[in-house]
Amino acid sequence: MMIQQNLFNIQDEIDTPVGYKKTEVGIIPSDWETPKFGEICTLINGRGFKPYEWSKRGLPIIRIQNLNGSDDFNYYEGPYDPKIFIENGQLLFAWSGSRGTSFGPHIWKGQNALLNYHTWKLNINHSKVDDKYFYHILKSLTKIIEDSAHGASALVHTQKGEMEQFDIPLPPSRIEQEKIATVLSDTDVLISELEKLIEKKQAIKTATMQQLLTGKTRLPEFALRDDGMPKSYKDSELGQIPEDWDAFEINEVVENIIDYRGRTPKKLGMDWGGGNIVALSAGNVRKGYIDFGAECYLGSELLYKKWMCNGEAQKDDIAFTMEAPLGNVALIPDHSKYILSQRTILLQINRQEFDPHFIFHLLMSNEFEKYISDQATGSTAQGVKRSLFEKLKLVLPIKLSEQKSISQILDDFDFEIEKLKQKLKKLQLIKQGMMQELLTGKTRLV
Repeated sequence: MMIQQNLFNIQDEIDTPVGYKKTEVGIIPSDWETPKFGEICTLINGRGFKPYEWSKRGLPIIRIQNLNGSDDFNYYEGPYDPKIFIENGQLLFAWSGSRGTSFGPHIWKGQNALLNYHTWKLNINHSKVDDKYFYHILKSLTKIIEDSAHGASALVHTQKGEMEQFDIPLPPSRIEQEKIATVLSDTDVLISELEKLIEKKQAIKTATMQQLLTGKTRLPEFALRDDGMPKSYKDSELGQIPEDWDAFEINEVVENIIDYRGRTPKKLGMDWGGGNIVALSAGNVRKGYIDFGAECYLGSELLYKKWMCNGEAQKDDIAFTMEAPLGNVALIPDHSKYILSQRTILLQINRQEFDPHFIFHLLMSNEFEKYISDQATGSTAQGVKRSLFEKLKLVLPIKLSEQKSISQILDDFDFEIEKLKQKLKKLQLIKQGMMQELLTGKTRLV
């Protein structure tokens, strides 16, 4: 296929080393082959089970969500074609699914089951190729398959005829295939373990937020009265809260709300560009952070001065998206200049009485997300009016020192999780480099 000319990013003008040859998949060892996908593997499509055929007994039906870890199964107990029977360890390929998640190859790790539509069972010619090696080849091809697949946005699909025409770089020795697969599989295990650790840490943080940000669990240094008795709780319009906490409207917590929504360069007689000052918008203010890798507008110093004339962002101010999406929250991470743009406001907290980091974590909590969602309006793009937003109530400790102690604990969680994510990213890059080396034969294991 023409798309494979860029498979491993090898340029035609590169000289071919001794012992290697140029192919449709790039430069590979001279003793490697490049059979078509369809020459070494048969694709068997699953069956489209109808809802009335579902049962609570029988064999589980493998649907797309089950390939992503869901254990929510439908079952079938009628007659079936043996071709769609799946055992543990079977290699599958979801030919219709989401980019980067369900679309692509999967090794079935569950019990005996039946294959639903939108997924192929791969019957491999084991005299030519090792299952696990083929899986890693398919993983390396998935991005290219996605780029050439039918469909737009996140959901894509490909066709059997197209799949069967892909060229596969294949070492002639099963021993070499198995060694390559083992190295890559071992790295996958490390990646999976790190992903599970991150997920566990995030779950612990969420549970800790739920306890500390509501006062259900008090830090020891704030749990007792002066007489040594445990502090109790009191009734409020938001339910029971600690006796030394209170409910504050957002407009009581902030010194200022900077809101330049509706402002455009054109209205100021200018254009974007001419500088490198980042414009913050609903496009790059994510849940918990500013995504500096996202596409965004950049402005000049002159545009910045005209735009941000009534207030500028300071470190630890809070960016908040008011619609599409509603409720993304991020702390301003540094002292750089930022232009406040589409659908985003900036909360400047009264730091004499309130801790910006505590308010940030409070706005990030599941409880506040539900709270503001209940106030939202709009069918396609939900949002809240600023006048309503300012009246929303936040429950927090009256003592600034308690706010800071709680936020420090949650900040430490974020720091630890971010370190693990960076470690994961580094490991994933190492894995990509290993695939580039091993699946092209640039580095040999025999």
